[in-house]
Amino acid sequence: MLFRIRFCVKLFAMLLLFNSCYSFKGISIDPNIKTFFVRNFDNAASNAPPTLAVNFTELLKDKVRTETPLLLNSNAPDAEFTGRVVDYRVVPVAPKPGETVALNRLEIRFQINYTVNKEGAAGGWVSERSFSHFAEFSNEADLLSEQDRLIGEISTQLLEDIFNAAFNNW
Repeated sequence: MLFRIRFCVKLFAMLLLFNSCYSFKGISIDPNIKTFFVRNFDNAASNAPPTLAVNFTELLKDKVRTETPLLLNSNAPDAEFTGRVVDYRVVPVAPKPGETVALNRLEIRFQINYTVNKEGAAGGWVSERSFSHFAEFSNEADLLSEQDRLIGEISTQLLEDIFNAAFNNW
């Protein structure tokens, strides 16, 4: 009987602790913020695939929706992401003898703004931030055959960086 009482007390204390805490995976969100929205990103990079901005918008929505308690809401959200693709380029990075390169690098850069619309709530960025990442591929492969894989790798890192900047104050 005593064991059951101790177990119930411990369980109740844990539930109380987790109920008042608004932190998952080390993130910290003002408890007044309940909803978010990600506006469709623009594509300002002339040579980027036309679907890059839209796909990235959806990936960011999914990440915030699955890794925070925030609810997606397009009508007067408490927090909002806006942004655009500003650079998409291939750069040679590993020269070989004979004017060739061994590796190419695909670089993608986004300009993102995170705004908290809820009065009295903490968070948001003072100004727009730049996020970039790259992935390398062999000169023997053409960009079109590697593009989806490279964009996937780059997007994964960019999403982590944006998420951490918004919810971990990095």
